[in-house]
Order: sequence, then structure tokens, then C-alpha cells
Amino acid sequence: MSTREMTDDQIRTAVQERYAYAAQRSLLASDSGCCSGSSCCGEDGKTQAIDPITSGLYDEADTPFDAALAASLGCGNPTALAELQPGEDVLDLGSGGGLDVLLSARRIAPGGTAYGLDLTPQMLDLAERNRVEAGVENATFLLGSIEDVPLPDEAVDVVISNCVINLSPDKDAVLREAFRVLRPGGRFAVADIVLLRPIPDGLRAVMALWTGCITGALLDDDYVAKLSAAGFTDAAVEVTRRYDTAALEAMADQLDPSQLPDGMTLSEAVAALDGAFASAFIRASKPGSRA
Repeated sequence: MSTREMTDDQIRTAVQERYAYAAQRSLLASDSGCCSGSSCCGEDGKTQAIDPITSGLYDEADTPFDAALAASLGCGNPTALAELQPGEDVLDLGSGGGLDVLLSARRIAPGGTAYGLDLTPQMLDLAERNRVEAGVENATFLLGSIEDVPLPDEAVDVVISNCVINLSPDKDAVLREAFRVLRPGGRFAVADIVLLRPIPDGLRAVMALWTGCITGALLDDDYVAKLSAAGFTDAAVEVTRRYDTAALEAMADQLDPSQLPDGMTLSEAVAALDGAFASAFIRASKPGSRA
């Protein structure tokens, strides 16, 4: 099945199932006293210490929320990128286990509220548990789609996200919603996976790769163009981490060879993706001045 033949609902269901499983693993690990990290490119036992996408993103001395850190699925640190200030309101699109929401809540206190939005009820349960254990009061977690944000117009000053927008089958809708909920002068500051060059159509058809955040990614130039089309200004992509053959080989065992295009071996898939994608910071602004 090609990517074009996948319906939006099929993609959302696959993503939701993958992350529900990751959340359940984290909850079970927490209950048993074990650490079980996972990333957007490998939930099957890949911890932050060895995952080439999730490793080294946060200063652990500045990240006291151990359970949320262990469940982090990101590819960057948008809370650092956003330069959050006390009194600001923040929305995290696809908040997962809640790490970036909890870090944001601490930075915007007093006076600010951090909202976390996620499609997966199991992730919201995990995030709420982490919030309570961390003793954070100015954070709220919402169930919903990042393509249809359950907040009113001009509700927040900053929109962040961490390796989630690439998973959406309708990125134009996501960016329009981000623009809608931002106040004039608001900031869009996300970490995401971007493509640096086109990849074979056959690899885009592999659902495991889509839900693993590689083949759902936009080309860097397309990301900027879509932000501009949504109304943003000063849109820019800054590559923060490139993935070469060694990194891809470290992730290769997460792929089922039977899901690859007919006749393609795992080593050929690695070669096709070598240098094709990267983690990046994506920035943009909503025109206007803050009240």
C-alpha cells in the first residue's frame, strides 16, 4: 500500500496504537521500579542512553522529572528553543508523557499555564501521573487531535512540539491550528524530524517508518513554505542532528524486513535513508504585537 492509499484515519490509528503501547510500557516500568525510555523511532526497548535520536537532548541536572524523562519520545528540546518567560501560556502539541509540559510549567511560573495536548488516552494518564508526582500545579493535559486543538483563538503565547508534527497526515491543518491559537506576536518553536532530500516512494509506504517519524517528515523547504502559507513570518529550519549510516544501523533492528518494498533488503533501506533526514528546530512567528 502506498502512502497515498493510506487514509488519514489509518495513519492516526497506527500512530495512536504505537504510542499507546509505549505509554503502557512506561507505566508498567514505573510500577515495577524500572526505567523504560522510548523514542519516536523505536519503542521496543530502546532507551535514551543508546537511541541515536533521543540521547543527549536534555541536561539531566536541569530536568528533575525522572519518570517523564524516561518516557520522552522526542528528537529535541523545544523548551530551551522557545526561551519561555514567566507569565506566558504555552501549548505542547503531542505532549506524550508530559516532560516538555512540566519543564515549560516550571519556566513560565508564576502566572503562566502549560497545556499538553495528546491523541492517546494512555499517554494522558502517564502525563497526569508524572504531573502529580512532580508536584506541578500550572499544567493541564487535554485529549484531542493536533489538527483540531480544543482551545479558543489566541489562547497561548507559545506553541511547542517535540517530534510529533511529522506524524500528522494533515500538516497544513496542524500549522493552521497553531497559528489560530497563538496570540499576536506569539512564537512557534518546535523540534521535529525533517527530510533533507526526497526518499524512495516505497519507503514512504512503510507504516512502521511513518509512525517511527522518518517517512512522515516534510522536506525542510516544504516546512518553511507551509508555515508561510498558514500565515507565519520569519519561518526557518535549523538542523541540529544528522543521521548517518551508523545511526541508521543502530535503528535498523526496529524494522521488520517483511514491511520493506519488494526486493529491498534492510541494508539497502539503510543506504537509501543515509543522510536523508535530520532532527531540527523549526521557528516562526505570528504577526502582531503582544498585548
